[in-house]
Amino acid sequence: MGTHFFIPWRCFNILYNNQKPVKKDTNLVNEEIRFKTVLVIGADGFQFGEKTAAEANRIAKEQGYDLVCVAPGAKPPVCKLMDYSKFRYEQQRKAREAKKHQKVVELKEIRMTAVIDTHDFETKLKNAHKFLSKENKLKVSVRLPYRANSALIEQGKNVLTRFAEGLTEVGELENKISHDGRFLSMLLTPVKK
Repeated sequence: MGTHFFIPWRCFNILYNNQKPVKKDTNLVNEEIRFKTVLVIGADGFQFGEKTAAEANRIAKEQGYDLVCVAPGAKPPVCKLMDYSKFRYEQQRKAREAKKHQKVVELKEIRMTAVIDTHDFETKLKNAHKFLSKENKLKVSVRLPYRANSALIEQGKNVLTRFAEGLTEVGELENKISHDGRFLSMLLTPVKK
């Protein structure tokens, strides 16, 4: 009888799946390009035509550029001669600029009941005014009792319409008042200036 080795699956995964994950946003460069034929475009836009990957790499080295695969999904894949470090820098700079100009819109929520007191209503209205003036979206919900009758539902809808009317100068109703289980809700967006 031979000796048997017992390797738990966890150890097996650690031993054999210890590969670094491939970054999806990186382009194939120089020797990483392993297609049979590629369409080669020069740095100035001149088309060299279809070449093998080895020929394309040779042309890139002769001209002092990197061979970058810009469209690997095309038939044949499109590769361009360029300075790859400069290309990556430009991509990162554009991504930073896009992120800088991007505004994150938050969704704030205000909850109240159908039988809210006037002072509480005014306080929540003031807070909603602040949220909408800071360009945030606002969800306003009215919580109904467990077994709400139609009179309480109507009262809750009236509270929401009064709330929306109090915010007409800073917010507009995005969708109608919706009834979902024990909640009546509406969504307000800031008025475009």
